[in-house]
Amino acid sequence: MKGIRQLADRLNISIGTVSRALNGRPDVNEETRRRVLEAAAEFGYVPNQSGRSLRQGTTNAIGFMVESGFDTAGNPDNFFLGVFDGVQTVLSRHHLDLVVLPCATDEDPTQYLRRMVARRLVDALIISATHRKDERIELLNKARIPFIALGRSATPGDHPWIDLDFEGVAHRAVDRLVAKGHRRIAVCVPSNDINLGFVFLDAYKAALGRHGIAPEPGLVIRAASSEQGGYQAAHELLTMAEPATAIVLVYELMAIGFYRRLIEAGLSPGRDVAVIAFRESPLSRFLSPPLTCFRMSLRNLGIALGESLLASMPAYAEVYPQGIVHRVWPMELVEGGSDHAIEA
Repeated sequence: MKGIRQLADRLNISIGTVSRALNGRPDVNEETRRRVLEAAAEFGYVPNQSGRSLRQGTTNAIGFMVESGFDTAGNPDNFFLGVFDGVQTVLSRHHLDLVVLPCATDEDPTQYLRRMVARRLVDALIISATHRKDERIELLNKARIPFIALGRSATPGDHPWIDLDFEGVAHRAVDRLVAKGHRRIAVCVPSNDINLGFVFLDAYKAALGRHGIAPEPGLVIRAASSEQGGYQAAHELLTMAEPATAIVLVYELMAIGFYRRLIEAGLSPGRDVAVIAFRESPLSRFLSPPLTCFRMSLRNLGIALGESLLASMPAYAEVYPQGIVHRVWPMELVEGGSDHAIEA
């Protein structure tokens, strides 16, 4: 039995009631909803989603765009999986589905998104890896498609966003290292134009300034956000005429490569060079000495993203009355043994 009309005839109820029951509408009593769902399963009824979407002008799906070239290619970290779980927790309350849209490393993110928008695959979007000037934001604003950004941008326009507390991490890391006697503190930021690198670097410079330490361009290392990038950062630090005694890494998996290069040089992480990384990851927990870093709940971040996105959509604004959300997500310090004090 394939058609909704046949299903309605079988149950001796109206087509409209069957449709509302299948779509989870609240104006159908639970007994009728149960009968409809059981009959649909028994007779193999599958709704024509394309036709339904065309009639309703909605897909009941939310897209999450991920740039695989940013930090997912060859990366065993579970950042996005944890965030996806939280987002889907919110969407499932409203019978909405999450569709992951992975943009390949060698494809322009704006062109990729333009294609997705033209195909109308989803009703709203979550974008990540925001750049200082992000053409995707301009595209979505012009297309009037609801969206939220995981990350801030300098791109004009009032849109919802949630970003991690890069400023807070940079200030707390520098304060901690200065308190331990360090004055030559390096920082490693991404080599591309992703906005988090600019935010983190500005906060690092401001933190040094509060302690009367003049920032040195030579102590700013730019590298890929990966283990290999961390290896490169350690190599650059070792070749400095006057090496830094401490470093703050904007990406946690860099610490793995950074540790390895120090050990190859006969140095000990934590003792010879103090290391603080941005975020705790499953792999970084196995480093020795344990990494001083910051943690957060990825699932709770995903829940906040999902609720904040729905708050910007008229159909859900009454359920989530937050309005346009601009939020910095807090991070919790995890003390390890990688940032020892300078020996007197």
